[in-house]
Amino acid sequence: MNGAPRAWLVDASVYIFRAWFSMPDRWHTPAGMPLNAVVGYAGFLYDALAQTHPDLHVAAAFDESLGSCFRNEIFPGYKASRELPDEALAFQLQACRELTERAGVPCFGGPRYEADDYLASLARLAREQGLPVTVLTRDKDLGQLLQHAEDRWWDFAAQRSLDAAGFEAQFGVAPRQFADYLALVGDAVDDIPGVPGIGPKTAAALLQAYDSLEGIADNAGQMESLPLRGAKRLWQRLEPHWEQALLARRLARLEAHVPELEAMPACSRDADGNQAVVDYLRELGLGGPLVARWNKLGRAP
Repeated sequence: MNGAPRAWLVDASVYIFRAWFSMPDRWHTPAGMPLNAVVGYAGFLYDALAQTHPDLHVAAAFDESLGSCFRNEIFPGYKASRELPDEALAFQLQACRELTERAGVPCFGGPRYEADDYLASLARLAREQGLPVTVLTRDKDLGQLLQHAEDRWWDFAAQRSLDAAGFEAQFGVAPRQFADYLALVGDAVDDIPGVPGIGPKTAAALLQAYDSLEGIADNAGQMESLPLRGAKRLWQRLEPHWEQALLARRLARLEAHVPELEAMPACSRDADGNQAVVDYLRELGLGGPLVARWNKLGRAP
């Protein structure tokens, strides 16, 4: 998928959690800490870097703000159903960030902003440098980053890629409308409330007709003409929950101006970084094919 230079933005936590839930508990540090997520993530990172080589515009973001994100100040119930990582998972989350940093990939994360916000900010900075963006993720929310024809949302594990047109075909709304869409239907994964009785088809139809929440409100008296079941009562359903919908959009919308990010960084991709990863994997007690693969990364065949 490489070719002309572009920014490759890695939603690291998604792939760490995928490995945590899918990999068997077969690997441990000398002290007995589990390493299944590290093994799975290290394999993913190797494959991702191998497929994007030799591009230097690679960065990764990590979720480190559960319970302390600025969105919790807006709505205390945001992600309230999620539990903080236990000691075993917290160890592996930190180990995966350490591994990524040793590979020479700039890493971002913090207590106030989510990984999605760092990725949105990096995408903005990349575009300011004239770079199209590919985000490696499985998170539909990051479809909001598909702002230009060359941008891609890439589910790396499934080798499934979407551009803005493909995203719109799947969800019925353009990427720029996705926060408005989530404000109407809600997002149970993030504990974002939706408007009762408004499902995906109705939300998409409203946004196709009126573009945004503001457009919907401005056309409240025209909704009964929409070819939707119950169109005559649509605004009666929406109006009592309208302030909630506006709040939900604030939660769903990505923050593309994280203060500490001022430029799209370049990563360092060389044999020293590969060796640093190999050394770290060995410190953790890992070896075998995983270490052998990292030894080969970036070398001529």
